[in-house]
Amino acid sequence: MPDLNRADYEIEPEYYETPLKTNAFDIDDETKIALISEHFTSILNILGLDLRDDSLKGTPGRIAKMYVKEIFSGLNPANKPATTLFENRYRYSEMLVEKNISVFSNCEHHFVPITGKAHVAYISNGKVIGLSKLNRIVQYYSRRPQVQERLTVQIAQEIKRVMDTDDVAVMIDANHHCVSSRGIQDSGSSTVTTSFSGKFKDMDTRNEFLRYIAQ
Repeated sequence: MPDLNRADYEIEPEYYETPLKTNAFDIDDETKIALISEHFTSILNILGLDLRDDSLKGTPGRIAKMYVKEIFSGLNPANKPATTLFENRYRYSEMLVEKNISVFSNCEHHFVPITGKAHVAYISNGKVIGLSKLNRIVQYYSRRPQVQERLTVQIAQEIKRVMDTDDVAVMIDANHHCVSSRGIQDSGSSTVTTSFSGKFKDMDTRNEFLRYIAQ
């Protein structure tokens, strides 16, 4: 097996960070909601919708709150999940796989949903993580405008950072609504992206991971 070290698998953050303005958080959430609501009022008016209608009059505010507090809440580092690590006293040395984690994100090209599943795995370097924290890491990075390749790398890099190990695998299998609901309108295709590092660069270890998620 080749000699693997951390430097081989570190990626400079500027290559995978979400592109944000330097003053992205100078405005508080409530002000952002108010401003986005105003802009959506203009958009819906331009589309010709009658915002006096009972069903529509609250829509700009609902969209704005959803953007800031829900589907794009992962843009704000204040919402980054705290991670709980435990000593690996039971000396578990095999891979741990958390599969079929729900992914709900939005394509940054058209702002329509990306939906699918993430499968993540790591091999302990002396610590283990609370299982729900893996789901929360996936959720945090999903809740922002994304491209699937970047999302995959962000999840992998965060697990490596938290667990202090290079032995991490991430696979995402997702449907892009910019493909299924517009353009080519192909609802049968999905996109698979992967990130393998450390021991998962070894073909046998990688194949073991792939067998687990195929079950």
